[in-house]
Amino acid sequence: MLVDDEEEVAKAIARKIDWNSMGFNQPSYARNGLEALDIAESIQPDVVMSDIQMPYMNGLELCARLKELWPNTRIIIFSGYDEFEYAKEAIRLSAEEYILKPVDSEELRKVFLRIRESLDKELDEQQNVQMLESYYNESLPLMQESFFASLIEGRISESSLEQTLNDLQLSLAGPVFVVCVIHISQSHVPEGMSARLLNVAVRRLAEERLLSGWNVRYFSYLSNTVMLVQMEKEEEVTRIIDECDKFCRLAGSVSKAVVTIGIGSPVRDVREISASYSGARNAVSYRVIYGTSKAISIREIAPSETEEGEAGNEERLKEMFKQVRLEDKKHLEEAVDLYMNCVDHFSSVQEYRFFAMELVSQIYRFAKNNRLDIDAVFQSGDDMYAMVQVMEKNDLRRWVRETCLRMQEMLAEKRLDNSQSFVSKAVDYVNENFMDENLNVEQVCSLLGVSSAYFSTVFKRETGKNFTAFLTDVRMEKAVELLIEKNEKTYIIAREVGYSDPNYFSYVFKKQFGVSPSKYKQGKRSE
Repeated sequence: MLVDDEEEVAKAIARKIDWNSMGFNQPSYARNGLEALDIAESIQPDVVMSDIQMPYMNGLELCARLKELWPNTRIIIFSGYDEFEYAKEAIRLSAEEYILKPVDSEELRKVFLRIRESLDKELDEQQNVQMLESYYNESLPLMQESFFASLIEGRISESSLEQTLNDLQLSLAGPVFVVCVIHISQSHVPEGMSARLLNVAVRRLAEERLLSGWNVRYFSYLSNTVMLVQMEKEEEVTRIIDECDKFCRLAGSVSKAVVTIGIGSPVRDVREISASYSGARNAVSYRVIYGTSKAISIREIAPSETEEGEAGNEERLKEMFKQVRLEDKKHLEEAVDLYMNCVDHFSSVQEYRFFAMELVSQIYRFAKNNRLDIDAVFQSGDDMYAMVQVMEKNDLRRWVRETCLRMQEMLAEKRLDNSQSFVSKAVDYVNENFMDENLNVEQVCSLLGVSSAYFSTVFKRETGKNFTAFLTDVRMEKAVELLIEKNEKTYIIAREVGYSDPNYFSYVFKKQFGVSPSKYKQGKRSE
């Protein structure tokens, strides 16, 4: 894009260069910085060549705004002023070149060739598959650790599990899993060593000496080292407990660390790994009773906690409500089915009825917290607690699915209403404050409490215009009213519609209507 208030100069530059041969499109043209910003919003140019001295917004101000909005934009400053301060500011703005007028076409061609080479190189780097694979492989260990952290938190959905494992080059074949938590006492750190380095030393020792020959994944979580062990039979957990117990003593003698290892219950389903982790973490907390520097198995010290209990299903309930907040019906239905699988394992009618009543309460709390119409959610004036207790399992499953899908649609409509609401508020605010010369999108976003990026996207979707164009239209419509109804001078009308510079007001008005304000007024009076 070429930016210069002298149109003939810009046209001359455009004619001097064979743009296509250098891989550039024919340049867009803007008469000043403000117009350039409007155009840039639509085309996002790779290169902007701008004069310095221009009305309304000079070239240096324009370049600063462009760099703020699109940091990768290449800037060329050309000016008739050979002043050190201008050149210094151009350097600060990371301009590619500072060129003095008159512009030499050969020099300019070389500048653009060099910029094109730089752009090509940047694009090649971004698209270079080998480089991307290298970056990916370098970050793979961190992504794997993040995955295992999400896994023990119960945040990995079954539908995405297989693809995620493939992407991260992992295997969870099992068939039996058990989680162990290595806890290091922070109050018994050897002199001359930090707690962080002690954690590293113990983890390295564990990777070298603990459970060698087993299929083990080590990762860090909440300042502890966590082990996910895969084995063939549940009975093998006894050997794991013994080896962990030996390791606690080994870590004490080698690293001078006070180590306690909590061992969770063995599970056969990847979705239940979070429950095994919960048991391992609880086992560590029993060190206050059973002592430190040893392995503690939750199955041995608290038999009732070795069963799955509610931990796994609580995570599935969270996942179900999470999918209600999203807009994918298929994933929601899968999450409902996964959660409702537990009804197949109830051993008594009473247990089933308690579950159904608690489920109604959970749905009620979710709807209430999200400010949904309770009557619209349940769509029944009957006693829901009594109704669900007598439903067959399949009927209950169907009712939960339909209710969750209904809440999903209600939340989607509510989000749409909210976006329409804040656009409506923005429109009202502009109509009430268009005379404020400092009115801008940042001011409106601050008032509404939304980000500029989100606001701009939604505002354009709802109004069909970007904010600047909308504000200009409002100001011009009001200016037309004032021109026809009042016999005020142009500079007074300019001030009343938010323009401190009457010349710029006239420029915008002429751009909008094709004639100056005075001629527009004359034309209307003669009609």
